[in-house]
Amino acid sequence: MALTVTELASVVEEIAPVLPGGWIQKIYQPTDRTVVLEIRTPGRTHRLLISCQPETARLHFTTKTFQNPPTPPPFCQFLRAHLQGARIDRVEQIQGDRIVHLALSAKEGPCRLVAELTGKTSNLLVLDDGGRIRRDLNGVKDLMGQRYVPPPHQQRERRGADHARFSQDIPESPFPLSAAIEARYHRAEAISVVASVQNTRAGILRKSIKKLRRRIEAWHEDLAKAEKFKPYARYGELIKANLGTIRKGQTDVTVVDYFHEELPNLTIPLDPTKTAQGNMDDYFRKHRKHLAAERELHPRIEAGQKELEMLQRELTAIEQGTWQPPDKPHLTMRARTLSRTGVGKGRQEQRQGPFRRFTSSDGLAIYVGRNARENDELTFGVAKSDDLWFHARGTPGSHVVVRLVKGADVPPETLRDAATLALLYSDLKKSGKGDIIYTRRKWVKKAKGQAPGAVTVSQEKSVFVALDKTRLARLQERSEAR
Repeated sequence: MALTVTELASVVEEIAPVLPGGWIQKIYQPTDRTVVLEIRTPGRTHRLLISCQPETARLHFTTKTFQNPPTPPPFCQFLRAHLQGARIDRVEQIQGDRIVHLALSAKEGPCRLVAELTGKTSNLLVLDDGGRIRRDLNGVKDLMGQRYVPPPHQQRERRGADHARFSQDIPESPFPLSAAIEARYHRAEAISVVASVQNTRAGILRKSIKKLRRRIEAWHEDLAKAEKFKPYARYGELIKANLGTIRKGQTDVTVVDYFHEELPNLTIPLDPTKTAQGNMDDYFRKHRKHLAAERELHPRIEAGQKELEMLQRELTAIEQGTWQPPDKPHLTMRARTLSRTGVGKGRQEQRQGPFRRFTSSDGLAIYVGRNARENDELTFGVAKSDDLWFHARGTPGSHVVVRLVKGADVPPETLRDAATLALLYSDLKKSGKGDIIYTRRKWVKKAKGQAPGAVTVSQEKSVFVALDKTRLARLQERSEAR
């Protein structure tokens, strides 16, 4: 269960004296509901964990290291853009409730980070100096700009039994309650994570198995359709031997089947709108379809069946409790590429890039294609409809995408960062300045019949930029080598 009011009060009493005056030097979001603040105080660095997981909502110092996602989530990007470097003025708990406020002095002025550790309704919010909500972990759009009001107090707990859950007999720990909480929740969360991974993997497997079964059925249907073309080579040869006797307008022709040892008569249907030569060509062409289907579909079906058996074995292992996470989650990806494109293309890599990757001044992710293929993959395979898309006007260049939360507007500095990158990775780089167009990804369409990366754009706007060495240096510092 989450920390109770009294437990939380004891934690705040433990950490509050050491944090004021410290500054937030790094921010991480290792899971969708957990944020870690790395806080530097004189002579020591503390790591404050804030978990909004419903069953384990809590706040305490941690000594653990966490594996972070390769690209920080949008909320983490916002925190880094606005709270990284902020000084902590004080830490306080709303009396009688599971809500903790961190009063901060950031580069934009005073603000607060509010941790509502209220179980199922847990949330983490950033407030401005006037107490209005700027952003929240749960991503509730209606809250933005609203004055913060604490949730209704619903805490119910037994008094006197709070600390029985946490043994503080941890040697050499300067923060014994934090250490005890961390030790207790570590195993509980590990079990929860494994269960979550299993459930997620099982869902993916069931979906992949269903798709793969449909694809195999479709291959069998295609094979059955092609099977009727098997004797058409014989029909074509018999028509070829009788070209001089067949006239346009005939609906059939009866010939001696010299392929059969008894030489019976055989009636072959004809298309009356075509000549004898046209009918012969049709039969040969359809027979080639049969040969192609035999050549291509049998290996696909065989490979698909093997893949299906592997997926089913993994799903059975999950259901029986014997499953171990694979080193590389390749099976589902292989099934997906197989079901869409066939065996020959099933070796595509499981990746979304690499692309060039940067972080804007506001902490937002910027992706830049390296070539025509990556431009096409970035724009139509990775970018979401509300992401912002950039390109140099009227000249070859990279596609540039800024990842945005649905409904969010791009900050001015991020816009100029992305436009600068679109200029840098285009033919306009030679002049050092030029017009950059931008629009929402949903207004970018593939150009029909054109090479990869060719697009048509509507509802675009433009911005004129020049290469700024200071801005470029800052972007380079925030780039990710891939």
